[in-house]
Amino acid sequence: MPGQFGLNAGVIPAPGITYANLALNYSAGQLNNSEGNKISGITGTYDFWVDENIVYYVPSHKILGGYFMPYVAVNVANGSLVADLTGNNLGANGGGAGLADTYVQPLNLGWHFAKRVDFNVGYSFTAPTGRYTAGANNNVGSGYWGNNFTSGTTLYITKNQGTTANLATAWEIHGQKTVASIPAGQFSKITPGQAFTAEWGIGQVLPLKKNLSMLAQFGLVGYDQWQVSSNGGTYLVAGLPIAASRLPYYSVHGIGFQANYILPAKNVALFFKYYDEYSAKVRVQGRAIVFGGSWTLKIPKSQTIP
Repeated sequence: MPGQFGLNAGVIPAPGITYANLALNYSAGQLNNSEGNKISGITGTYDFWVDENIVYYVPSHKILGGYFMPYVAVNVANGSLVADLTGNNLGANGGGAGLADTYVQPLNLGWHFAKRVDFNVGYSFTAPTGRYTAGANNNVGSGYWGNNFTSGTTLYITKNQGTTANLATAWEIHGQKTVASIPAGQFSKITPGQAFTAEWGIGQVLPLKKNLSMLAQFGLVGYDQWQVSSNGGTYLVAGLPIAASRLPYYSVHGIGFQANYILPAKNVALFFKYYDEYSAKVRVQGRAIVFGGSWTLKIPKSQTIP
């Protein structure tokens, strides 16, 4: 789900242990076809909440001139789907709640370049810890492993670092999953196509106190996500094999705003983001609300590794 990043995409926490909480609500009321138009005859809602509990660890020593920042996100999700297929006397409903898939980034390095650029790059994987049963209507997890290659960049446009341009990217490679056939009774092995996500933001910091002990940050943010490779495997539809590669690629684009409240001396930051999706293909189109905060327990610096 895009919307994870925005302003300060390239910034890593100060050396120490940081806990962050991110709550995301996504809701949609339409399903689009491959042309980006709403599919007629289908009405309903799609809605879910996810609460991400993220722990970062940044050692005080440097590696390759940058800071090492592994982290893990343990996620709890709640979702629902209610749809009516008009004219066919058919309907669908579902939803589930519980532990979702777990996101782990064991490799991540961040650098500060001449006080004008913060940049980080890393590798992560997604473990299918969430409940998943092929054909069930109360799944919380994806049912497959995933691998991700990520980057984050913050460019300080002004000398005082108050105005920033930000970009976060993620390339997702998905593992194989089991899906139920239509009608139910048989199962297929499918590998979802790879995806690329870019999240961007342009922001401005404003001091709320003259001594800079209290700051506000506002900005324009957005995300763009594309499927970039074909699905693998074969679906069984009424007993007939259909190549998953025949399915069209999905994409989605959203734009919105972000507001941050920062207390530098207390190592505390709070944030709120809103995104409205203005284009989507082969998927639902809706809006996302994201909010949360972080707190860092600083650890004194130690000797630098040459």
